[in-house]
Amino acid sequence: MRARRATANDVPAICRICAEGWRATYRGQHTQERVEQTIAAFYTPERVAGEIEPAAGWDGWWVAVDDADEVVAAAGGGMTGPGRGEIFVLYADPKRRGQGAGTVLLDAITDVQVGRGAREQWVAVAEGNDQGIPFYEARGFVRRGTRPAYGTDDPDAAESVLFWRRIA
Repeated sequence: MRARRATANDVPAICRICAEGWRATYRGQHTQERVEQTIAAFYTPERVAGEIEPAAGWDGWWVAVDDADEVVAAAGGGMTGPGRGEIFVLYADPKRRGQGAGTVLLDAITDVQVGRGAREQWVAVAEGNDQGIPFYEARGFVRRGTRPAYGTDDPDAAESVLFWRRIA
């Protein structure tokens, strides 16, 4: 398993993995309508293609590929302040979870952020996300509060749990 920067050719795989990951992670926590609205807002080919390259605060998409060069996970992050990096999205193909792809991507993004001066790293994970929370805790992240869930104007939406770790 290895990580690399995503290319335009990876857009369909990124969209598929993120959509399937969202469905698998949030089925039963959110309505089917909310799940599909979130996927339609964030994981369309047009949006992902426009985010392949780094931009202000966003380091572009990264993918993890297996020995056959198949994309099995996708992630992205960026700098949110001086010395502060954040993981914005990280999903593995639900059929490929537990094979190291998430760790490879987290390590690659962390290396980029450290190179840009990050000393700490944050991630927001939806409360009840029994896939993401143990993943981040196993990699040294600790809970540091909550914030409103990103991308929703639903006042009843669950909050995201903030996790933090020192990286330099």
